[in-house]
Amino acid sequence: MGAEAKCTARVKGRTDVGTARLETEVLQFRGRELRLSIPFKAMKRVEAVDGELRVTSSDASVALELGAAAAKWADKITHPPSRLQKLGVKPEWRVSAVGVDDEVFLSELEGAVAVLTIGRIRKPSDAIFFGADREAQLGRLEQLKASIERNGAIWVIRPKGRKEISEAAVMAAGKAAGLVDVKVVSFSQTHTAEKFVIPVAKR
Repeated sequence: MGAEAKCTARVKGRTDVGTARLETEVLQFRGRELRLSIPFKAMKRVEAVDGELRVTSSDASVALELGAAAAKWADKITHPPSRLQKLGVKPEWRVSAVGVDDEVFLSELEGAVAVLTIGRIRKPSDAIFFGADREAQLGRLEQLKASIERNGAIWVIRPKGRKEISEAAVMAAGKAAGLVDVKVVSFSQTHTAEKFVIPVAKR
């Protein structure tokens, strides 16, 4: 989601000024003294009252003075986007998926796009979902780039926290292939997805 705001936070009688950030699955606050990170799944109650976002979790209750944004943040927390929405999937897309063994995701994708090709690359594709679990596989990005529409995207889906394929390695491989990274989302509990596109000047 990426929403961010300067605000005042109240937690257990303490008040601090800092920055609140609403990520895809977690609410964060970084102040001079207070530091909070509350996963959505740990939240028991979320409400917007008089310009405050009030969140109750098993650990604490926090109130963030967000003004008009409080209601919007509460809605985003209680109605998070689906995985396909986070990935920006569109019904008219022609999509290729290679190296992706998440059957649930492939089923979701098949029902959401015009054409889905699994296990091989369709030319041209509006999006390619490329599953990789080793750094050596990333050399294929340049080849995949030639198969996307000029305004298309390649999503690299990789395991989280694995030394065999780090975020830095994925970013470096994308750059080496002449691509730019524009978005990172949590694909699942175990995997991360990073979006690469052709630079606007080269389309």
